[in-house]
Amino acid sequence: MNNGKYILGIESSCDDTAAAVCLDNMVLSNVIANQKVHEQYGGVVPELASRAHQANIVPVVTEALRQAGIEKKELSAIAYTRGPGLLGSLLVGSCFAKSLAQALNIPAIEINHMQAHILAHFAIRKQSDATPTFPFLCLTVSGGHTQIVKVESPLQMKIIGQTLDDAAGEAFDKISKVIGLPYPGGPLIDKNSKLGNPHAFKFNKSNIANYDFSFSGFKTNVMNCIHNETQKNENFIEQNLNDICASVQHTIINMLMDKIIKAAIDLQIKTVVIAGGVSANSLLRSRLQETGNEMGWNVFIPPFEFCTDNAAMIAVAGYFKYNDNQFSSLADSATARYEW
Repeated sequence: MNNGKYILGIESSCDDTAAAVCLDNMVLSNVIANQKVHEQYGGVVPELASRAHQANIVPVVTEALRQAGIEKKELSAIAYTRGPGLLGSLLVGSCFAKSLAQALNIPAIEINHMQAHILAHFAIRKQSDATPTFPFLCLTVSGGHTQIVKVESPLQMKIIGQTLDDAAGEAFDKISKVIGLPYPGGPLIDKNSKLGNPHAFKFNKSNIANYDFSFSGFKTNVMNCIHNETQKNENFIEQNLNDICASVQHTIINMLMDKIIKAAIDLQIKTVVIAGGVSANSLLRSRLQETGNEMGWNVFIPPFEFCTDNAAMIAVAGYFKYNDNQFSSLADSATARYEW
């Protein structure tokens, strides 16, 4: 007889409708419905996102249960993203999750989306999968956030550094739009950079104290460079696209690595992980592994399916909260800004 807990995770913080089923922290299904409608607008349109979530959530949850091979009456709890994110999108997922939990008479568990990205490292496909040991440092990088988090346990985390303005992922996306790449541009900058010279253009790196980041000045520097060069040569971007991408990516990753190296040395922590959508970036992944080898770190890099927004990480976070009896009430409302 199975004594584990089946946790349904629901993620709807932005433009991906996702549902997953975990047996404790073992991922049995991880289903994501992407929203192509935003591509023509060059970014996520909140109203369109929430409407798409409404259309997608029932079939996505149904498919997650089917792939896991269980019925909803076997669920022990439902974990859902409470925030941060787009409020309209969050409301769809949170209202559905709380309603289903009420109907099944099981607990609902509210989850911080950013904490769940970190706990994605504990989402396993088989028992032999390695997971980080505590304490560890996590560099969490996404379109909306850039943070360094000291993780003492699944339920004890502290932000020790974060961006003071723009996030690294936002810088990737905004610059990609300026140089004419379709949305989402971050992966395309990564792809084009493989054919370019990372030292072709020198962009300014921010000089912020402690473990904090700033990407606003860098972003402005890149845009000014492109504007000035295109004034002299209207074909500048087309002729230098790969070099621009490589130089942009090289500078952003250097800023990220400088801070995580400083934090690891100062705090004498030897286990370092990355999380969030930008953790899929090939240069960040390779640089972290190379630095880890040089510094004697234990490095953990998430599988691609757990880098971007997904519900497996929500279900795993829910598993840890379930074990600590941290359940939600109907009064817990979605919040666009979720303070730790």
